[in-house]
Amino acid sequence: MTEHSEQGLVVAGVYTAYDRADVLEDVSLSAQPGRITCLLGSNGSGKTTLIRSILGLTAPNRGTITFEGTALTGLPTHKVIAAGVACIPEGRKVFAKLTVEENLRLGGYQEASSEALTERLAEVYDTFPRLAERKSQLAGTMSGGEQAMVSIGRGLMSAPRLLLIDEPSLGLSPLLVKENFGIIRRINEQGITIFLVEQNVHQTLAIADFGYVLSKGRVVAAGTPQDLSSSTEVHQAYFG
Repeated sequence: MTEHSEQGLVVAGVYTAYDRADVLEDVSLSAQPGRITCLLGSNGSGKTTLIRSILGLTAPNRGTITFEGTALTGLPTHKVIAAGVACIPEGRKVFAKLTVEENLRLGGYQEASSEALTERLAEVYDTFPRLAERKSQLAGTMSGGEQAMVSIGRGLMSAPRLLLIDEPSLGLSPLLVKENFGIIRRINEQGITIFLVEQNVHQTLAIADFGYVLSKGRVVAAGTPQDLSSSTEVHQAYFG
């Protein structure tokens, strides 16, 4: 923990545009340390653009993004990762022609200590026993659910204090979605702050502590899962 850790992730007044078209307009939100904060929104609402802005992949035109008091705005992606942030990308992206273990080790590429890497690998295998059984298997030959585990495990290998998770339910069966969300809750119980970006309202609100709704690049609602469940903005953003 750093002296700034009580601040968590803070996004303040962020505008991000592609080709002069505003995608995010005056977005402000925060993810409190040790909690699961969700960002709900339909396709095209700007959710992935916000993740790209946090990671330094698409710099905001205006506004600030900080984590534990450290300014992330303007930092290259590898320095954002070094500041304690990791991302589980949408669509279970794995290196198909590498083994499970090789995929996982890539997640810890900034760690110089081989002892620390071995310890983290053991923790990931403890969280995902199925990956331990299949560590020599090529990741591309695994099922969608197993690839999701590889993707999450790889994110944990950098020992993040903040984990951004983009659309973990995408393309998975209802059973695997439930399993995945259970894993996310367990990771959070280890003390890792989670910022969960999703379309699946019910599963997400079942595990979140606080949430925001993004519609057409703007935050249109914020509150506890109970608040958002009964929010007209949520219904309009998804079904309006």
